[in-house]
Amino acid sequence: METLKSTIPTDALQAPFPWFGGKRKVAAEVWARFGTVKNYVEPFFGSGAVLLNRPDYQCVETVNDLDGYVANFWRAIKTVPREVAEYADNPVNENDLHARHVWLVQQADTLHARLEGDPDWCDPKIAGWWVWGIACWIGSGFCSGKGPWWIDANVQLVKRTRTGLDRTDQGVSRQLPFLSRTGQGVNRKLPHLGDTGRGVNRQRPHLGSGGAGVNRKTVNGILEWFDALSARLSRVRVCSGDWARVVTLSVTYHHGLTAVFLDPPYADTAKRQDDLYRVDDNTVAHAVRDWAVENGSNPLLRIALCGYEGEHQMPSDWAVCRWNAGRGMSNSSARRERIWFSPACLLNRAPDLFT
Repeated sequence: METLKSTIPTDALQAPFPWFGGKRKVAAEVWARFGTVKNYVEPFFGSGAVLLNRPDYQCVETVNDLDGYVANFWRAIKTVPREVAEYADNPVNENDLHARHVWLVQQADTLHARLEGDPDWCDPKIAGWWVWGIACWIGSGFCSGKGPWWIDANVQLVKRTRTGLDRTDQGVSRQLPFLSRTGQGVNRKLPHLGDTGRGVNRQRPHLGSGGAGVNRKTVNGILEWFDALSARLSRVRVCSGDWARVVTLSVTYHHGLTAVFLDPPYADTAKRQDDLYRVDDNTVAHAVRDWAVENGSNPLLRIALCGYEGEHQMPSDWAVCRWNAGRGMSNSSARRERIWFSPACLLNRAPDLFT
């Protein structure tokens, strides 16, 4: 088994939001294994770290994410990046965070339907408010719809209980809230207020000090950044739906030699905490693994499957590499990250690329 060390340049394109499980550190190794291909498919796009760090991308590219907020963001960045920047341009504000959070959750049903119904549709307001909110949010659960807080008939933030609505500092309401999705609400948290919690991205140097968020002093940097992302995504097909829809023959090796990067939610066999991803069904990874094994012998497919030590039992002709997920994880868990590469992937690479 090989151990990997990152050589990703610090100025490479990256998503303007935090994302658990992002593969930016390992992107260079993935492309060393994929090499030059005519087609690229990524069924679990997330923050898009592998695609954004591709060294040569003059080919067909298709990405997908079941999460409508994610897919909408990337479509909007692709087509109307400056409108997204306008909605994302806001300092950290707790009241705004709660109000926008509830509003975003109310858009969930129609959002996904529109994304599936029209491959070109997007909503820059949803995209801008979502990327601002997820960057301000602490931990998981943003826009999951799992929480007790909602808007009542008086347009006040209230907390539901089994008997009705709790008292809040804005008064008492016993009216049932308006629900766009039954039982869907939000959690109420303090936003990030420290040095690492400043608006759209918690690490970019464009952002001001003192928790100012994406303010007027930095908006030109944000526009340049979003414009660069838009240029990179100009020919990328962004889908939103089940992963299996984008690994069919017509989407993959029908176009010639195809690389497929699979980064599904952890399976139950990984023995990781259940709320690390936004997808509740932790059996998805088993289905993804089965597809990868079934298609692994195809010489026109170069497949990478991400997971955790012991999560997948792969054929002996698949190469396996371990890598360090870095900050935010204990040494023991970080060293258990794995990527399995199918037999058609390239094996020649520089030694000691990762640690």
